[in-house]
Amino acid sequence: MTATVSHPTRAEADDRFASPSSSPAPALRLSLAPAGPAPALLDGAWWPRSRDLGAELPALTAVLDPLWGRITRVTVNPVHWPVVPRKVAVGGRVVKVGWFLAEQDPHELLLLSYRTGRWNLLVVPPQTPAAQAAWLMAAASDPLGTSTASRLMEQSAHQPTGR
Repeated sequence: MTATVSHPTRAEADDRFASPSSSPAPALRLSLAPAGPAPALLDGAWWPRSRDLGAELPALTAVLDPLWGRITRVTVNPVHWPVVPRKVAVGGRVVKVGWFLAEQDPHELLLLSYRTGRWNLLVVPPQTPAAQAAWLMAAASDPLGTSTASRLMEQSAHQPTGR
């Protein structure tokens, strides 16, 4: 897949305050790396709209399940997540959520699937400006990428598009 950044239209932004049945869900902001000659450190990037894992994970796993196999577990570093639920309901099933403080990059989300294995996504902070988020998503989706999630976050702060 190629890097894709979806910006909500003005109507979508206004619809956030409408009743849930009358407004469509905003597009998922996700960028996945194409298959490369060697595994990259990151498999792509995800730009959630909030730091609420319980609200954000169902849409992410619904998109990734057909691509990567059923996602059964997700881990995060709790530094940037105010609440890390133990379980999240996803389409009539439960995805277990765990956390690792020292062992996991604070800007990374790890997804596990029985069928395919593990996937690492850079988590672009929700408040990130669009130009900086686009750079991060493209960099994290590079199939030859050798940067960690934290290193990409550091580099993005120095990119001309980030400001």
